[in-house]
Amino acid sequence: MSTTADLSWTRTGRAKAAGKLMLAWIALLWLIEAVDLATGNALDPYGITPRDPDHLIGVIAHPFLHFGFGHVAANSWPLLVFGFIAALGGIRRLLAVSALITLAVGIGGWLVAPPNTLGAGASGLVFGLFGYVVVRGFVERKPLNAVVGVVVAALWGSTIFLGVLPTDSGVGWYAHLIGLVAGVLTAFCLRRPAAPQPTPSLLS
Repeated sequence: MSTTADLSWTRTGRAKAAGKLMLAWIALLWLIEAVDLATGNALDPYGITPRDPDHLIGVIAHPFLHFGFGHVAANSWPLLVFGFIAALGGIRRLLAVSALITLAVGIGGWLVAPPNTLGAGASGLVFGLFGYVVVRGFVERKPLNAVVGVVVAALWGSTIFLGVLPTDSGVGWYAHLIGLVAGVLTAFCLRRPAAPQPTPSLLS
């Protein structure tokens, strides 16, 4: 029989695991960009090259590559926050969600990005995790997660909205939009079934 202490320990352990994973993830992104810089940006060509069948690796590699440390820094904080919140629901679930969003953004970007462009960066994944975190609680009918989603939407909603608007600033808004939609759809596809309620019975 579980106790309150056991439950508290489980939540604490899950939070620690989520924090360690996301810190390691962010550190990996900075390490990869350091290697890219040291090799004269030799890793940049592994990003998304639209409709080029010889560069399909970018569909998977793009969220790990960035164009400079400023680019990494811009994605690190929201990725850390949204990834941590998502990981509280389980590390394997976070990895599955991230994989689906990455594929959606990668394939979508490969198909619709303007010609003669190169796409890289974790922002599509960030927008996807935002969408997932915001709607997850409502999809699974879990009040606490729903409250967290509302708070996240209130704090970052305006920034996310501006990020999916078409602009001429060189920002891949289409990747942001694809990621956001993919994150919402992933919340539905990977939703956990509601726990069955015990059926009342009369004891003789």
